[in-house]
Amino acid sequence: MRIEDGTLVLKGERKFESQTADKNSGYHRIERSYGSFARYFSLPETVDAEKVKAEYKAGVLTVTLGKKEAANPKQIKVAIQ
Repeated sequence: MRIEDGTLVLKGERKFESQTADKNSGYHRIERSYGSFARYFSLPETVDAEKVKAEYKAGVLTVTLGKKEAANPKQIKVAIQ
């Protein structure tokens, strides 16, 4: 995972998985796609690149995007005469 010019880049690789079984004339077969892949996500300007975290657990990738501190509005006192 990396961030380039406001774009989150996720890269990975799937391993080939194949199963074949014959249980009492019943047939079970699984094939999965495999190979390298990449996904690109445009990030809004409110995301702080330093606060981006990723966790891979039990086959699930969780990406957490932290927000930038919002600029505090500037208050101006206006004297009424």
